[in-house]
Amino acid sequence: MSEIASAMINTFGKSPKADFVSPSEQLITLTIGQLQDLITQAVEKAIQPLQDRISSLEDRSARLEEENAALIATQEQDVTRICLDIALDRQRISRLEHPTKNPGKTETARAEKIDKYLASRPDHKASFEALRGFLEVNAILLNLAIAALMKDAPGQYMIIKDKLDKRKRFLAVIPKIS
Repeated sequence: MSEIASAMINTFGKSPKADFVSPSEQLITLTIGQLQDLITQAVEKAIQPLQDRISSLEDRSARLEEENAALIATQEQDVTRICLDIALDRQRISRLEHPTKNPGKTETARAEKIDKYLASRPDHKASFEALRGFLEVNAILLNLAIAALMKDAPGQYMIIKDKLDKRKRFLAVIPKIS
């Protein structure tokens, strides 16, 4: 019995049995379909985290595009509003710097004098220098009188520059075509 016990001990311990094959060296039989299914499952299992990551990134990208579009629209509206505000401010500043007022009695009286003076001249024109001398006013007051004259009778008068001396200007009556 000791022989049987020693034989059992010898075959039961760490030493491998004569007909023992390790699991990594065992042969298995699979059909091609089974092998393809195993490979497909393994690949799907391996790429699933990547597909989840890609879909989350696509969702995030879509949200960011929508947010960017909304921001751009808001910025365009802000820029338009700011440009309109600037334009209105410039108009207000211009009106403060150059107030447009109706001509006073003095400008109207001077405008009537200029009209009579031009009507009395044979060529119906006079230089600004001659008009200043005639009215005995400075250039600013003459310009106000001429502005009043042109406002009262638009299209009847024109300012002409001298062909030789561009600094000289003339006020002329535009002839009426009948």
